[in-house]
Amino acid sequence: MNDPTSSDRFSEEKSAYTVRGSDQPDLEAGVAAIRRVVKTLPVRPGVYRMVDARGEVLYVGKARALKNRVSNYTQVARLTKRLQRMVAQTRDMTIVTTNTEAEALLLEAQLIKRFRPPYNVLLRDDKSFPFILLREDHGFPQIRKHRGARRHKGQYYGPFASAGSVTRTLNALQKLFLLRSCTDSFLATRKRPCLLHQIRRCSAPCVGRISEEDYAELVQDAKDYLAGKSTRVQQKLAVSMQAASDAMDFELAAVYRDRLRALTFIQGTQTIAAEGVGDADIFALAAKGGTISIQAFFIRGGSNWGHRSFFPAHTADVPEEEVMTAFLMQFYEEVPPPRLVLIDRDVPEADLLCEALSERAGRKVQLKRPQRGDQARLVRQATRNAEEALERRLAETGTQAKALRAIAEMFELAEPPQRIEVYDNSHVMGTNAVGAMIVAGPEGFRKNAYRKFNIKRPETAPGDDFAMMREVLSRRFARLEKEDPDRSRGDWPDLLLIDGGKGQLNAVLETLECAGIHDVPVVGISKGPDRNAGREVMHLPGGRELTLPTNSPVLFYLQRLRDEAHRFAIGAHRQKRAKSMAASPLDDVPGIGPARKRALLMHFGTGRAVKGAALEDLEKVPGISKAMARGIYDYFHPRG
Repeated sequence: MNDPTSSDRFSEEKSAYTVRGSDQPDLEAGVAAIRRVVKTLPVRPGVYRMVDARGEVLYVGKARALKNRVSNYTQVARLTKRLQRMVAQTRDMTIVTTNTEAEALLLEAQLIKRFRPPYNVLLRDDKSFPFILLREDHGFPQIRKHRGARRHKGQYYGPFASAGSVTRTLNALQKLFLLRSCTDSFLATRKRPCLLHQIRRCSAPCVGRISEEDYAELVQDAKDYLAGKSTRVQQKLAVSMQAASDAMDFELAAVYRDRLRALTFIQGTQTIAAEGVGDADIFALAAKGGTISIQAFFIRGGSNWGHRSFFPAHTADVPEEEVMTAFLMQFYEEVPPPRLVLIDRDVPEADLLCEALSERAGRKVQLKRPQRGDQARLVRQATRNAEEALERRLAETGTQAKALRAIAEMFELAEPPQRIEVYDNSHVMGTNAVGAMIVAGPEGFRKNAYRKFNIKRPETAPGDDFAMMREVLSRRFARLEKEDPDRSRGDWPDLLLIDGGKGQLNAVLETLECAGIHDVPVVGISKGPDRNAGREVMHLPGGRELTLPTNSPVLFYLQRLRDEAHRFAIGAHRQKRAKSMAASPLDDVPGIGPARKRALLMHFGTGRAVKGAALEDLEKVPGISKAMARGIYDYFHPRG
């Protein structure tokens, strides 16, 4: 199969069964619902979903033989307490059959990512990984950072552990190979080289300082470097430097010398003695106190492309080997697997896992637990990092637990809050206004739960912070009431923190009152006199105010929450402002897509020039028909 992640690929092979049971919340009803399903099941591979009375997916599992696997859930005495609770909540089941067990394993990972069931091991950090994209749809390929879907034609290199790792590698590539990072429209409109050329990070193809043939040679060198062939690139630069020196072209020789120095420095900082490994991902697991940490190293061409710690959720009573298997399948749901995956332990059904990953990658993937040599040393290094990350996590969790208990006592909450939502607004004189919500809990910041709100209601006056806060909160809780009316999913906050004083607090209380919500505690945090950090005032409903000692750990924690909300709000505002500044008059013209927009900009230089162009000039643009030229002209010159 070409695309193992697409649900369409199962459309010809699958058949679905759905059983409706009673809503009675007991173990006997759950077993009865499962038994009715078992009667209809075939003995073939597939995926099953346990569903509760509200239609929420409880668990997604795969099986080599569906009938045999699902039957096990009716043997209640053999189930763990965790699985007994799941069976007791089960009222429906949906079954999808597949051709092979590997297909079932791939579909299981896809459905877990989609539904995030409470009884599955979950990869908590679902933020996409950054890649380097070398676009090849232009005569002068562009190199840049990329996240998300792969829509562009070109080579993708990664994953990188963080945006910082990508940025450092991109800076190195610019110094070494002088590839452009600017957009096509910027390239087409330049009249003179930009600053990057002056600091020797771009070869200035925009003004013809390099031919397409010479630029293509630089691109090939960059590909060799990213593929791990840095020695070849190093030798080539050394030869070119010597040739330039022999020809008495000392300025060119100095350029090659600087590039050679940059390559030598990068090799020294990125290489972690991974000779013979080539492209590989390395995973190691550490467990303590009911918490599991998985450390991932990304090695490409023998170079370190970063590492990241993961802390999977819902791992209680799940064997560590099964946690590792579930983690790997979810991790590679969107990230393409390398040819070699090194792990620190044996996992169940390793051959099946290799088959599924190979199908996902479209080539053979080897899963290996090395016993000696460089590969074993790298796994031990990952294990040490996993243990250290786990210790830091447990220490942070203990500190956070103390802070949450103190917050509960200070704000008179029934128990320590498990979900704190913090709100802030950002705008400049009312323009590009956004609201922001961040979420924190016992495990720290939950960045996948952050939300930003574009202020868009006509009744919200520009620059009115109180009205903006009312809009944000009303939209947030209207959605909560719609998606989680019985508050069973854990999305309702135990505490609202508002960046602001009495005005913002009263605006929020008024909004909650109108929504009929009376049981969500709200606290406003305002700067003290002269806006000094450390002298914050806590505003509570009823006009009460609290201040804390400047060395209070609780105050430090609340400051961190407020500052994180402020950072996220400002970032969202800047992103929106940059997008509005980069907007083109062509963006709203009907029928103008990226290709026609590029053709118009290549011909006229700017969107403003297109707007003022005569009909005859528009008709001369390659790729623009006379009818399209007339449509563009009429759009910018409407007839009275």
